[in-house]
Amino acid sequence: MPKNGFKSITVNERVYDRFYQIFFDQKEKLAMKGVNSFAGYVTHCLEEMMKKDETFSKFTPKIEKISVDDKRVILNDIIKNRIVEVQFDQNKLSCMFCNFDDCKHVGFCESMPEVIEIQGMMQFPKKRRTKK
Repeated sequence: MPKNGFKSITVNERVYDRFYQIFFDQKEKLAMKGVNSFAGYVTHCLEEMMKKDETFSKFTPKIEKISVDDKRVILNDIIKNRIVEVQFDQNKLSCMFCNFDDCKHVGFCESMPEVIEIQGMMQFPKKRRTKK
């Protein structure tokens, strides 16, 4: 049972291990922020995520992600009531709706972790191993 004033949650072992590894690797840096325990680290991460979500929902245009693949991102622009396609063009994003590469749709995509990861893979493709 958790201490009075605390609740417990259950997470997948993979998630737990990933959080613990990050906590262990950044222990000194986190201590400077006042995070001195693994439970404190997880709480800190959850609070930061909630702040970002709250800020993001207040200040971003009303756009929702529908899907992402390595060639395009499909969005729902709620204000315009339109489905919007943003394509990857040589590691740059280009909006097929606005015909610009610097519109709010592209900006929204650039903040998505999936898009950042795809762009990183395009910029630094993995070398294929060849048999000798």
